Amino acid sequence: RNLTVPRLEFIVRYFTAGSMCRRFTLEEGIPFNPPYAEVTLKDDIQGDPLISERLCIMKGLLKEGQYAEAQDIVVRVGEVLKKELASLGLTLIDFKIEFGRDANGELVLADELSPNTCRLWDKKTGERMDKDRFRRDLGRVRETYEEVAERLHNVLK
Repeated sequence: RNLTVPRLEFIVRYFTAGSMCRRFTLEEGIPFNPPYAEVTLKDDIQGDPLISERLCIMKGLLKEGQYAEAQDIVVRVGEVLKKELASLGLTLIDFKIEFGRDANGELVLADELSPNTCRLWDKKTGERMDKDRFRRDLGRVRETYEEVAERLHNVLK
């Protein structure tokens, strides 16, 4: 169905990594318990800044209550993902989801779940199995994505 997708990313972090480490001068791999949720405005020029519920409503990006609704969904999705990926030998470090609004203004999940939207590390080796392979010029991007797909495929058999 047609959706209006605001320029927001809802993120859940189980360990420090990526932009969070750069933003707050943290080492990678520090665990969060409970998970750390944040929302960013998709704006490359501004460096995808964190955004609050109040600003989302002021800018007309979300209606009252949708910020909390989306964060609740993201946390619940994350718990399922974390468990399923662990069974594949993968640690879910963090992930992001985008939402859209339908014609009635209802919030709808409007994103994929893939190594492009999740940060995944191999449980045994710590190898990065996600878009950081590309970002950090680690090589074997295609092969690594295919390995993640193979692991997923084997579970679905």
